[in-house]
Amino acid sequence: MAHTKVSVTRKYYGKVPLDRTGKPIPKNLWPRRRKFSWEVRWYDSEGKRLSKSFKDRKEAEEHTRKLQDKVNIGKADKPMQITLRDFIKEHKKLMKGQVAYSTLIDQKRTLNLFKEHVGGEIQLDKINPRFAESFVASRLSKKLAPATVNKEIRTLRSIFNLAIEPRGYIAEGMNPFEKIKQRKVADKPVKYVSPEELTGVLEEAPDLWWKTYLMVAYTTAGRKDELLNLTWADIDFENDEIRFVPKKATKKLLYWEPKDHDSRVIPVPEKVIQLLVNLQNQADEFSPYVFITGQRLTRILKRRTKGKWNENSEVVNNMLTRLKVFCKRADVGEFCFHDLRRSCITNWAKLLPIHAVQELAGHSKIETTRRYYLSVGKSDMDMARKIQEEVMAKLTNY
Repeated sequence: MAHTKVSVTRKYYGKVPLDRTGKPIPKNLWPRRRKFSWEVRWYDSEGKRLSKSFKDRKEAEEHTRKLQDKVNIGKADKPMQITLRDFIKEHKKLMKGQVAYSTLIDQKRTLNLFKEHVGGEIQLDKINPRFAESFVASRLSKKLAPATVNKEIRTLRSIFNLAIEPRGYIAEGMNPFEKIKQRKVADKPVKYVSPEELTGVLEEAPDLWWKTYLMVAYTTAGRKDELLNLTWADIDFENDEIRFVPKKATKKLLYWEPKDHDSRVIPVPEKVIQLLVNLQNQADEFSPYVFITGQRLTRILKRRTKGKWNENSEVVNNMLTRLKVFCKRADVGEFCFHDLRRSCITNWAKLLPIHAVQELAGHSKIETTRRYYLSVGKSDMDMARKIQEEVMAKLTNY
């Protein structure tokens, strides 16, 4: 029968004191005359007895209450030993294929930075919040943007959570980054590209490829990698819909997973579908992709065969540089591709309920979507100004 009771008992140490006659005192006098600590004892899931000592009885009893809950659900085993260096190696192997390639690259980079700071030979369960605070202070001392450091805190917090469950290297509640506060960062206003601004840029776009790409981005809220991995099979010309779905590697397809592994279907205007029809009529038959030409795909596939291609490589080169040129020629404020996504979500948020926008945008957290409902646009500013002007008109002698 498994032992499930956590107990607290005195643990005596040192020599037994002697009485006046030189004999050891009886055991009933030990609590008053002999040195001791309070020991919490329990058994792990394999029947091995474990213990932890405390100087104070109240502290021991508090630990017992918390530990009893863990024992009851089988989570009181002693963490397995592993160095930070070996944990990082294991993490790379275990997470491959479980997260997006770019996410894994970011995790590797952040873990290596932390390893450089604390050393790779430290036992994982010996890393406490002081190490986490020291790492954050070191990163901030290098004049890094607070947003960058905050991302590193979130990344390490999530990785150490994996070290707790399911890997069992750290006891529950012992994540060193759990209570490390992120630095305050002023929220940047959502950059909105108006239809007029996009029209100006479209007039500077040199060909149908660019016009179609910009229009699809503006009306689907597609991320850059989602659009570049779009195939003709993802376009439902009959129902005016576009599907962002994962791709398995084949002779002509590159492996790709959407962010958060979520597929979604987006309704698009007829004008955009017509642009796609026109682009398909111009496309060569070799490439199954909407925005990757046959020539470019051939080069990519050759690099993949030689092992020189990965998911983080640029599918189409110099896109942002060319977009900046279009903006400058159109005399429009500079924007990036993600701003087209933000603008589309802003347009949806004006008329659609928040849960629908979250689904269409592919946001894993509703808090991300809520930003678009709380943002103040130009029309809001104009209305606020009009209200104040009406109030001022009622003041006299001013």
